[in-house]
Amino acid sequence: MSGITKELANKIAHFARFPQTGVSLRQMVEFGQNPSQGTLLRAAQFLHDELPIRLAHRVVELDSLPDNLNQMPSVLRVKRMYIDSFNELINFPKVTERIREAVREATTAQGEGRRKHLPGNHPNPSLNDSSASGNNARNSSSHWIPSIQHRSYHYEVKPTELPVEVAEYNRSFVKALEKIKRRHDPVVTTLAQGVVEYKQLLKTKTIDNHVQHFLDRFYLSRIGIRMLIGQQIELNQQQRLKDYVGVICTHTKIADVVQEAIDNARFICGDYYMLMNTPEIELHCPKHLEFMYVPSHLHHMIFELLKNSLRAVVELYGDEADSYPPIKVVVAEGNEDITIKVSDEGGGIPRSAMEQVWTYMYTTAQTPMLDPEFDKSDFKAPLAGFGYGLPLSRLYARYFGGDLKLISLEGYGTDAYLHLSRLSDNEEPLA
Repeated sequence: MSGITKELANKIAHFARFPQTGVSLRQMVEFGQNPSQGTLLRAAQFLHDELPIRLAHRVVELDSLPDNLNQMPSVLRVKRMYIDSFNELINFPKVTERIREAVREATTAQGEGRRKHLPGNHPNPSLNDSSASGNNARNSSSHWIPSIQHRSYHYEVKPTELPVEVAEYNRSFVKALEKIKRRHDPVVTTLAQGVVEYKQLLKTKTIDNHVQHFLDRFYLSRIGIRMLIGQQIELNQQQRLKDYVGVICTHTKIADVVQEAIDNARFICGDYYMLMNTPEIELHCPKHLEFMYVPSHLHHMIFELLKNSLRAVVELYGDEADSYPPIKVVVAEGNEDITIKVSDEGGGIPRSAMEQVWTYMYTTAQTPMLDPEFDKSDFKAPLAGFGYGLPLSRLYARYFGGDLKLISLEGYGTDAYLHLSRLSDNEEPLA
């Protein structure tokens, strides 16, 4: 690894040899339902151990990319972000012996009956797809991948029973996480620019499967890292929203989230095409249907699917059409999954192009230049153009055991099926 000291490079290689620890949605909720300073400290200790391992895995993979992809300027910038965050975390002060002893004493005083272990995990069904998790099959066969229950359990310790240093430590760790989160905001767009540079170097319009699988692994890992960081930051906030445990809503009202995505997508479509008459979107969903999920993830996926459908319909019928066929969103409740179908009559996708829609940087729209100063956490294109919407949405679905599939009738339209797992004990896929 160039540009860093040999000592730091050795530390990265050392941490990258450790397996990552999978966490389920239910474990995050169980852990954070009634957070005390003691449980927040346990969470901080877990992240202090886990995040450097995840960051190190990504640095090593970025460094070993073939065909000079690892030498693209934007890829080097992303690697620098991960190295800096890794370095900050391993140099962040560990919990002092005084704090450890205070937690032990408070726990012992309350008795073993107050010690609570986290529930177990089930394998994530998305791991069956090698394209989504290139390293997982290898990890599952040759490495023991520990569950969070082996690394962390929490104590129900009242804040008044712990020294003030515990709360101070938690606050300082959250500040460090917030700095890392801000640093990594532009990772998606910066790495995308690296792919553009790579394609220009090779004078090609497409990327091969090796790069595609790398991007799947990298972005899936990023979702997991940001989920853990975001959860810890929110749990440390003084004010908590009703039904929320960190960024997870235990009673996510699907109709409300989907309706918000509908309103946002229609507004952007109307603004982009300067329409007086934006295509209608019909929502068929049981009003009281709810489940445990991350509302921001759900909104992101539905919003991306609706953007695609709106663009297809408007470009097929023209921006001066008197009317458009409606887009239909149907939500079905099953025992294992909640499935959301988005159906449009936008002309469909040729069968020969179906695999390409999952390829990063593939788009039928005119691709705008990526702004090097763009620092958003994900693509917020006006309507289309970057070719990241579908691949990233599928990764968000797979992160908690769901999936995203397309069925198209060329000459008529496309149906997108978003499967959301109701089994909240699915372990996150580890790339």
